[in-house]
Amino acid sequence: MARSMTGYARSESSGPWGKLTWEARSVNHRYLDVRLRLPEMLRSMEPAFREAAAKQLARGKVELDLRLEPAEQAQALTVDEARLQALLAALEQVHRAAPAAPPPDRLQILQCPGILQETPPDTEALQNAALEALRALLADLQDMRQREGERLAAMLRDRATQIAERATAAAARLPAVQQAWEQRLRERLAELDVVADPARLEQELVFTAQRMDVAEELERLQSHVTALAEALSRDEPLGRRLDFLMQEFNREANTLASKSQDSELTAHAVEMKVLIEQMREQVQNLE
Repeated sequence: MARSMTGYARSESSGPWGKLTWEARSVNHRYLDVRLRLPEMLRSMEPAFREAAAKQLARGKVELDLRLEPAEQAQALTVDEARLQALLAALEQVHRAAPAAPPPDRLQILQCPGILQETPPDTEALQNAALEALRALLADLQDMRQREGERLAAMLRDRATQIAERATAAAARLPAVQQAWEQRLRERLAELDVVADPARLEQELVFTAQRMDVAEELERLQSHVTALAEALSRDEPLGRRLDFLMQEFNREANTLASKSQDSELTAHAVEMKVLIEQMREQVQNLE
């Protein structure tokens, strides 16, 4: 099944800890390259996030951006009773030593280091929520990449069909090309008023026919079209396989063009190369 490496997805989730927002952007790349941007509170989850991405994605440069907006009540404030009692005892001692000194108010007492303690949110629950949200995000990203991949696969099938039609037309043209070349050779000999040795002439005709013969190239082009259709039906990453197949397509089209001694065959070869290049550009985007 063809999947594009280009896609975008976004997800949000909320809980007692606040609001999580994931964003994913993916473009084509030779391998899987995951870039993560995480809030400090969830940086320890990076290995788990990378593992989740590797389970769903095979190739592509993927940027995963996570933002956390803590809830107002996510971090509760509590008073350290032991520190407070120690501070009050110290203040009482100061008061006895300097009774004229004004006592601090309650806000000033709370501002003393260690009196107020922040209770962090449930870190485990936050980590689990972030991981589940990422898995859902990656599923959405894969859905988008699959839809784009199906569009690319349809384009590839269309171009492959046109190549097959060109190959069929070129194969039908071969007998006429060989006959025309033989006729031109005989006419040239007649113009020169030269009587050619029949055996030598036959040998030259066979040699030239072999040099001009592109039947094998056309057959291989047809087999490559079949191989492309089979590859597109597989439920696996196929970008690299198709990239190699495009090289084989191009090799046969180039050979056909170099052997051609006929304008119609040359036109078929040129059009094939155009179609192959269109396919090759799109194959670069497949996972």
